[in-house]
Amino acid sequence: MKTKTLRSLVSIGITIFAVTGLYAEISGKTVIENVYNRPVGKTMQADLKMVITNARGATREREIVQNSIDTNAGDKKIMFFLNPADVRLTSFMTWSWNDGRDDDQWIYLPALKRIKRITSDGKTDSFMGSDFTYDDLGDRHPSEDTHSLIGEEKIDGLDCYVVESIPVVRNNLYVRTITRVLKDSWVGVQKDFYNGKEEIVKTLIITRREKVDGYWVVTDMTMKDLQKGSSTRITMENVSFSVALDEPFFSERQMRLGPRR
Repeated sequence: MKTKTLRSLVSIGITIFAVTGLYAEISGKTVIENVYNRPVGKTMQADLKMVITNARGATREREIVQNSIDTNAGDKKIMFFLNPADVRLTSFMTWSWNDGRDDDQWIYLPALKRIKRITSDGKTDSFMGSDFTYDDLGDRHPSEDTHSLIGEEKIDGLDCYVVESIPVVRNNLYVRTITRVLKDSWVGVQKDFYNGKEEIVKTLIITRREKVDGYWVVTDMTMKDLQKGSSTRITMENVSFSVALDEPFFSERQMRLGPRR
């Protein structure tokens, strides 16, 4: 079992402690693996609201229902857009693999009546006009980066590990990330994305986590684009781990049919 990108990540913190000789008992790789492998339940359904705010303060909202299933091979997830009218019936599917393979992703565009596969090059594109890329919405496997434990922070009174991750395969978007992870639950609560100029270009902040049916769930997160001055907030409600779903549901056919409510 593993965690989602919608989970790999803090509120606001300040103090970082030096690491020399302090972390012999745990490594950065172990921290990220614990986040990735955190139990998420066999199936899950939730209602999402996405609010996109541009640099001028204007907002756009999207209502989404999300379904996911945890299989032996990896996680599968479908998002169905319900509102507004211009995105209604659009759907997005991700298959994430436990063996470290790149995520497989598809988007259904109802206006064109076709399903488009997201290529490797396209994964750095904006997802539905938001501050999330397609890659941000997948499950990044720990083997895709090298991880170093670089410190600790106390955030809102809770202890966090601070981990630096550098991609094994260089990309044009981020050269490294810094993630804060809560020690008490292995929930990531903040992730900073750095470009080649060592500037923080985006920050993902988790402002609410809840325990539902024994599983930690991130229910409020915001991605901030520090260069554009825009942000995208995703909140989650009506989380259920008792929904009846099977693997055939996560298919191109279902993307066209729409959600099962």
